[in-house]
Amino acid sequence: MKLAFFDDFRLGVVRGDRVVDVTAVVAGIAHVGPHDLINGLIARFEEYRPRLEAAAAAGDGVPLAQVRLRPPLPKPGNIDCMAVNYMEDGTRAEPAPINAFQKAPGAVIGHGDTMVLPDVPATIFEGEAEMAIVIGKRATNVPQSEAMAHVFGYLNFIDGSARGLPPPNNVFFQMKSRDTFAPMGPYLVTADEIADPHKLQVRLTVNGVVKQDFNTDDMAHRIPRIIEWISSIHTLEPGDVVATGTNHRGLSAFQDGDVVELETEGLGRLRIHVRDDLKRTWGRETRLEREQQGHATQTPQLTGKYARPG
Repeated sequence: MKLAFFDDFRLGVVRGDRVVDVTAVVAGIAHVGPHDLINGLIARFEEYRPRLEAAAAAGDGVPLAQVRLRPPLPKPGNIDCMAVNYMEDGTRAEPAPINAFQKAPGAVIGHGDTMVLPDVPATIFEGEAEMAIVIGKRATNVPQSEAMAHVFGYLNFIDGSARGLPPPNNVFFQMKSRDTFAPMGPYLVTADEIADPHKLQVRLTVNGVVKQDFNTDDMAHRIPRIIEWISSIHTLEPGDVVATGTNHRGLSAFQDGDVVELETEGLGRLRIHVRDDLKRTWGRETRLEREQQGHATQTPQLTGKYARPG
């Protein structure tokens, strides 16, 4: 099942290119906002699923093109993001030590929304294409053998980054948790629709040009290990998001006016816009292209405020 919020956060089930309003079905779930509603639904999904399926089958729905899609998880309790969690097409001799960081829930935006690049002296702004896990039931100290039973579903996730901010070595919070730096969507896909989350093609384009194109089979620490490790540090709750990392070789600068699309196999296509009121520019090369040319991996800023001479 594909679950979406649309317009004024009506809950919908997506069927093909249409969305059926099922808000009335979940009216009995106590909530003060859409974040409580979706988290409550996830926690009680087996109870509500037959009613949702019946309502979706009975309704004609409306074309997705005629609605405004919203973030399917408007304010997760936790957004945990795996760091350096891909083998980078075999260029890493061994997996990096398992590691992660958190993003602020307030950074979430959805399909059609805009990532805003702030007035800060970042060396580059990048967005990392990722497949994210959505937790379905409380997880504390979960062993790998039981981890997949705690997965509710999956969605597209872009990990926005403002790299190179001063002072050195004081980076992750100010780099990752800025407003609009956690796009996700366009909808949430339940786990039963994905046969193997470790065999999904992930593709990110910028203005129609492919920048990242990799498969989740290149993941270093896989989902059972990820859940085991994170749940040994803090309890995961229904509706929490765990982004599984990216292949960094295709990263390139996000800049003003860009249209970015992320499509993970089976998870739909997430489209966002990028705005930079300072109109800064960078080259369009990816990290891999820079490396092949014998240059530093990050593309230097070309014009605008904070551009460095030389």
